Amino acid sequence: MMTAITGVGAYAPRFRITAEAFEEAWGQFHAAGISEKAVPAADEDALTMGYEAATRALEAAAVAPSSVDWLAFASSRPPAAEEDLTARLGAMLALDESTTRQLFTGSTRAGTRALWACTDAIGADATAGLVVAADAPKGDPDDGVDHAAGAGAAAFVLERDGPAEIVDRAEYATPYPGTRFRNTGEDETQGLGVTQYDRAAFTETIGGAVDGLETEPDPDAVAIQAPDGKLPYRAAGAAGVGTDEIQAAAMVHELGDLGAASVPVSLASALADGYESILAVAHGSGAGADALMVDADGAVPAQTALEGDATLSYAEYLRQRGVVTTGPPSGGGAYVSVPSWRRSIPQRYRLEAGRCPDCGALSFPPEGACTDCGSLVEYEPVELPGTGTVEAVTTISQGGAPPEFAEQQARTGDYAAAIVALEDEAGTESVSISAMGTDAAPEEFAVGERIETTIRRVYTQEGVTRYGFKVRPAE
Repeated sequence: MMTAITGVGAYAPRFRITAEAFEEAWGQFHAAGISEKAVPAADEDALTMGYEAATRALEAAAVAPSSVDWLAFASSRPPAAEEDLTARLGAMLALDESTTRQLFTGSTRAGTRALWACTDAIGADATAGLVVAADAPKGDPDDGVDHAAGAGAAAFVLERDGPAEIVDRAEYATPYPGTRFRNTGEDETQGLGVTQYDRAAFTETIGGAVDGLETEPDPDAVAIQAPDGKLPYRAAGAAGVGTDEIQAAAMVHELGDLGAASVPVSLASALADGYESILAVAHGSGAGADALMVDADGAVPAQTALEGDATLSYAEYLRQRGVVTTGPPSGGGAYVSVPSWRRSIPQRYRLEAGRCPDCGALSFPPEGACTDCGSLVEYEPVELPGTGTVEAVTTISQGGAPPEFAEQQARTGDYAAAIVALEDEAGTESVSISAMGTDAAPEEFAVGERIETTIRRVYTQEGVTRYGFKVRPAE
């Protein structure tokens, strides 16, 4: 039984930094073939980027979250080293609690490993799978890994029938330790930096995986692992493809090295661009590779948001990453325990309001007495779609943020704090909610302007990162 891709989503952060900015700071740029790269904002990580891509994929495929019965999340750099992040991601997306979940990490090959596993699941008993790959590599500041390191995510809805079939696959592995690794307790990815050794590991494993395919591929586009903008083209001969086909799907030149999301984002972009035959080949240090052939018969529904709109200086880049900030102040913040925060997850992730059964008024959060009629009732749950209008707004500047938000303010600079009227599904009623602004300067949140919600990092307390909704100008 074939497995088909029925919907595609892709996302990259709005911030960019150019190769020239690195050259000005360091006197040289160590990432060949990259003109600029995507930079995650202070409130973004692999999980929030994965959410952005996943919501787009589900909408493109017209698949309800409740229909997804298999979920995978893949990242070489998840925001928590030991935690099942598929539980959080599933809650953010409103997946059923019985949905099978798989976490793939530890390698830049994790994204294709997840696609591989989902193909097996659909071939067995799953009916709708969602594969999410997101990454934001990080290295030492004066190292090629960090100079190349970008950020982005892709998501795929897989079902038994659809416009883009995974028609062939193969894998290959042989021991080449040390080309790219991050040891336990370390924050930065590193490598031996032996050019010939790295190239041999890359080309042998990629060539081995492609050679393992049952039919010789003749793709229109090739989505290939891209630790920089030069190495993928050096593997063209080993993969039996031309450099034009690699160029057709390459995202590394504008987004940088996307780690475990490198091949998935290039595959998503190629499908969105209408290529009919795509070879996807991922490489992971160690070393191993996966090769997948995708044949598209007709347009594949896709929603992508890969364009940037804000260029950073090198100092701003370091600030967004938290390299030049002092960290959160000790004490003084509002304490919210993890159990208390968990009870509010339906509101923070899915905007679950409540309707008063006595007078019909909406309340958010749905607790306490009804603000309209004063009744103490059990509210009827109502999920808001996440669109609305700014009612009031102010700017939080340095020194003005509550202690729990002080580190984020130091990294992002000024941010908007707003009261917004979030509408119900019909757009006929609304409820006022306080929210933090994201993805735009404070002056873009004017009273009366349309907004939409997304999920981002809010703050970290007791070592546990709290995620929740924020608002941004509507697209």
